[in-house]
Amino acid sequence: MIKVENLTKRYAGQTAIQDLNFEVSAGEIMGFLGPNGAGKTTTMRILAGFMPPTSGRASIAGFDVFGQSLQARAHLGYMPENVPLYSDMRVTEYLNYRAALKGVPHRRIGERVGDVKELCGVKDVERKLIGTLSKGYRQRVGLADALLAEPDLLILDEPTIGLDPNQIRQVRELIKNLGRQHTILLSTHILPEVEMTCSRVIIIHKGRIEACDTPENLLGKIRQAGGVELEAKVGNDNGEEQLKKIPGVRDVVTDGGNDWKKFSLRVESGADVREEVFRLAVERQWAVRELTQRRGTLEDVFVELTHPDQI
Repeated sequence: MIKVENLTKRYAGQTAIQDLNFEVSAGEIMGFLGPNGAGKTTTMRILAGFMPPTSGRASIAGFDVFGQSLQARAHLGYMPENVPLYSDMRVTEYLNYRAALKGVPHRRIGERVGDVKELCGVKDVERKLIGTLSKGYRQRVGLADALLAEPDLLILDEPTIGLDPNQIRQVRELIKNLGRQHTILLSTHILPEVEMTCSRVIIIHKGRIEACDTPENLLGKIRQAGGVELEAKVGNDNGEEQLKKIPGVRDVVTDGGNDWKKFSLRVESGADVREEVFRLAVERQWAVRELTQRRGTLEDVFVELTHPDQI
């Protein structure tokens, strides 16, 4: 559905993205992750036809994004980070207008607008002025707009930005449902959302792709995948130094007062050091209140690839 080859974009001596190469297959939900300024939005704008690349190629459904722009955009629904809505129009009025602009046949506009209002949960505000809506509802209207022309591909740039936890959960479920019928390229900073919704993940850093794989495979490749949490009373022992001597332990962070202390152990990928920690506690006669394994997360992958100095 998406094919990107050696895509590069430079601005006045500064390179935003450099030689990007990736593909997104039909039916995939692809997470597109990276720190602020990594090049995510630039890439999405190029794919959506908003700006040209300096070099390289990109195609959607086999159509070149710029050489065959109209054909490519006919397969695309794009929701930018800041949705440009008309605040003085009512929801239904706005969606009717956008459907006409997108070439939806006149006889089908009412049907399509009704479908996307139902799908995106905006029927209860359909007669309200957009300017009076909450951030969550404005995001939903923007998503409804992206769906009007029944695109094969949805490009969603930070669709949950500025939403409260309940709204984020609702949008997450909506994206999951949309993934049954659409290919989705999703940019977000909320990494648990990506783990729960995306089949593959691209991590971009300083304009270059650092990784592209399933979340499970990425977790298996990183050096630090999860860890162990220990809460113990260690007396006069230097518990942190003792724990660091255990093979497979990369670092130990201590928190707590003079009595009970919490130790967070960062371990090598695939290592389970709980038995060794328990033996050490018995040997040193520590009182243990908690000993649990913390599973690796996509956040661990993200930090290792983009901020290796912080691990």
